[in-house]
Amino acid sequence: MSKRSSAICCRLFFATLVLLVISRPAMTQESKSVVLELDHVSICGSNLDTLRQALTDIGLTPDPGGPHGNGITQMAILGFDDGSYLELIAPIKPGGTAGSDWAKFMSEDAVTCAWAVGTNVLLQEVDRLKKIGIPVKVPERGSRKRPDGMSIEWMTADVGGGTPGSTLPFIIEDQTPRAWRVQTSASVQGSPLAGIESVVLGVNNLDASITLFRKAYGWADPIIETQKDFGKLAYFPGEPVILAAPTGGGWLGDRLAKFGETPVAYLLIARDFAAATKKYKLSGTKTWFGQKVAWFDAGKLKGVRLGAIGQ
Repeated sequence: MSKRSSAICCRLFFATLVLLVISRPAMTQESKSVVLELDHVSICGSNLDTLRQALTDIGLTPDPGGPHGNGITQMAILGFDDGSYLELIAPIKPGGTAGSDWAKFMSEDAVTCAWAVGTNVLLQEVDRLKKIGIPVKVPERGSRKRPDGMSIEWMTADVGGGTPGSTLPFIIEDQTPRAWRVQTSASVQGSPLAGIESVVLGVNNLDASITLFRKAYGWADPIIETQKDFGKLAYFPGEPVILAAPTGGGWLGDRLAKFGETPVAYLLIARDFAAATKKYKLSGTKTWFGQKVAWFDAGKLKGVRLGAIGQ
């Protein structure tokens, strides 16, 4: 079994266990549910060297990724053992963001901006979403030239409104072997961090967003709790997204007013939470949905909220 398959199986097991514990009568819903495979998450910024240095300063040195085929953006990549990765995106030329879907995010030093899920049946998933009334754009080809000169290609489909991956994740399907697109970065290989577990998605209306995700993926009702620093949270057991709506003012309300609904934080899987906390000097440990969550130094990350989650 591959690492990606193992991760999906673990996620399915956890989802089933939690649903049994909370005794939700959702057998009909489960039979139609879609399990999302988190492919990657993105941080946008105005300068790629600045973004790379910010990650390096917290002990997560990314690898050069090369320019995208659009001629506008370039990237660096932090690949994890489970096959997921954190992407850093910036313009090739300073200020040269015209034509990019994420131009408004690249005017900042560093902003969480998008998330993507992987598939091997892109057209089938596009058709499924359209049939249930979820808007999906026509799939488009994408490409990137790695620093070693190798060209990699994929297809993507943008789902829902807003910028790609702002609320519902965009879908990506490789046209070249996925191993060409991502490999484990040396800085995290065998480390206490195994991959990307969850996207914390800032939303204006929690109930409306819950309805949207349930419609798109056939999920059962989420678990709800409140975290003082984030607001009211909704978690769909076993799925890689946590919805967060502000309960008053604060940073989340300001963020939503400025950028709209987008990812506001990312949580990495800590296979050894204590070791991860010590190695990366994580702080602010709290319990989210029965698991421990702690955070990297946001100051070093130019304000980006990046955390680890585990037992």
